Amino acid sequence: MNKNEMNTGTIRPSTLEHWDNIKNWLSRNLKGDVVIWVIVAILSLVSLLIVYSATGTLAYQRGGGYPETFLFKHIFYTSMGLFVMWWVHRVNYTYFSRLSRAALLISIPLLILVKVAGVTINGATRWLAIPGTGFTVQPADFARLALIANLAAMLAKRQRVEYSWQVFGKMILWVGIICFFIALTSTSTAVLLGLSCFLMFYIGRVPGKYLMAMIVAIGITGGLGLVAGQRLETAIGRIERFLDNDEYQAKQGFIAIANGGTFGQGLGNSHQRNYLTQAYSDFIYAIIIEEYGLVGGVFIMFLYAILLVRGVQNIGGTNRAFGGLLSAGLTLSIGLQAFTNMAVAVGAFPVTGQPLPLLSMGGTSVFFTCISVGIILSVSRGETDESAI
Repeated sequence: MNKNEMNTGTIRPSTLEHWDNIKNWLSRNLKGDVVIWVIVAILSLVSLLIVYSATGTLAYQRGGGYPETFLFKHIFYTSMGLFVMWWVHRVNYTYFSRLSRAALLISIPLLILVKVAGVTINGATRWLAIPGTGFTVQPADFARLALIANLAAMLAKRQRVEYSWQVFGKMILWVGIICFFIALTSTSTAVLLGLSCFLMFYIGRVPGKYLMAMIVAIGITGGLGLVAGQRLETAIGRIERFLDNDEYQAKQGFIAIANGGTFGQGLGNSHQRNYLTQAYSDFIYAIIIEEYGLVGGVFIMFLYAILLVRGVQNIGGTNRAFGGLLSAGLTLSIGLQAFTNMAVAVGAFPVTGQPLPLLSMGGTSVFFTCISVGIILSVSRGETDESAI
């Protein structure tokens, strides 16, 4: 822009055309709820910054002293996740109803296989190795997505039909089976999934007597899975240490939060990353507060709250019950996981091992969270298929 243009306040036509081209490209390629896209962009950027900082000590222990090793790995997973999110958001969400039952049937043998031949990481056997690739996947994330989609389809078909114990029994059976197998290896994931399903049933206007039956059924099946699985002693120990205020990770998290104060120590200046063994995952929120302060912590919490509200609001913005229930279920699942992670970091809950969605370093977690957000964005587009539900 030359001096004459600055004095007259005009902008060169080429500049206007450039911005118009950008706007047109965005409108063609990034459809759906703009607010959700902005939240995802902010969380992804913060994730790259905080993971790079939080993995400094881990890099010296495992990566030869180069934090960039883990940063590049996280960039790869995040980029792949965002690409999958973009691709999924362009798919008509009604197709997921047709795929949900098959996905649910596939998830059961995968969950059983984890129990039999799973890979153990940090004392938990939740992953399956992909032969010849060096990658691992967590079937519980796939099962959670499949169950929520299938429940949304079943509930949508019965919005105008009177419930019966026979109809409801089929729904609760699926919830019980999946929660049972997940509880074998991950107690907190099973609990959060059960709670997400309960809220979906409540939103889907399931009568109270069936909701009470659901609570009992999930409690029994989840409890049996916990007893029959590998996490009973771990769960009891974490609860006892929480009640006695004797959890090492939690204490280190408190110190990180105290160090952060109002405005934080600044990016890369965390001290507790040297003591928190899961600084880049389970306790990443404590590192965020240490480096960005209470202001940064509240801002991140605010973003998740807005994401939760926008996802649930899709119930009123879709033409079919399936879309609203699907969006609400997936959003509730992400929101419950996020607020559980943050509650653990500030000492309100026992340690659970749940990562912070879209922020923690990970592979399967990032991938399936991005798929879920992609489906939520697809629902927010408002497109339906008359041949579907």
